[in-house]
Amino acid sequence: MFPSLPRLLEAASLPFKRSQLGLFHGKTKQYGNNVPFSMHKTRRTWLPNVQRKRIYSDVMAKFVRVKVTTKALRSIKKAGGLDNYVANTRHELLGLEGMRLRLANRDQAAKNENDHKIKGAQELSKTDEGREILKQQRSEEMGKELHSFVNRSKKSKDPTIDARSLRERVGKALGLSDLASAQQTIQYLQSRQQEVHHT
Repeated sequence: MFPSLPRLLEAASLPFKRSQLGLFHGKTKQYGNNVPFSMHKTRRTWLPNVQRKRIYSDVMAKFVRVKVTTKALRSIKKAGGLDNYVANTRHELLGLEGMRLRLANRDQAAKNENDHKIKGAQELSKTDEGREILKQQRSEEMGKELHSFVNRSKKSKDPTIDARSLRERVGKALGLSDLASAQQTIQYLQSRQQEVHHT
């Protein structure tokens, strides 16, 4: 589905598991020694400076509660916000939580765009001119979709499945309640092809 999904699975196998539960920007547990005057070394560790913060997401239009290192906070500020940070940062630095936020942002952005289109379509459908514009837009969208579908179906191994789904799509484009006939499908595809050649 998304190219980020394999990266999401990779992130789960990183060694410092705590960093998968927040935005650590690559910070991990570090190891070293306390060395006093007597030179008897004592093993010790350093943990990242982790803070619990509520960071505002413009795409989701809400605050997101997340564990974040001070390094990641600085990077978020430099990137111009949480949304830009999770969208543009490399997956190695994001970890599991960052990848989850990236996918949630993409889903929300797609939903917002769809809601905006629906709202615009509702506004247009109130007038006769608007209905004509909507009909033309739907026809163009279906034409593009059918064109890409025909190209994909040429590479397919089972032409019967492709033919049926093509007839379903043409039926939708023509506003039919059922499948388009073979004749209607051919005529529609030819008319779409002529329109493409004229533009």
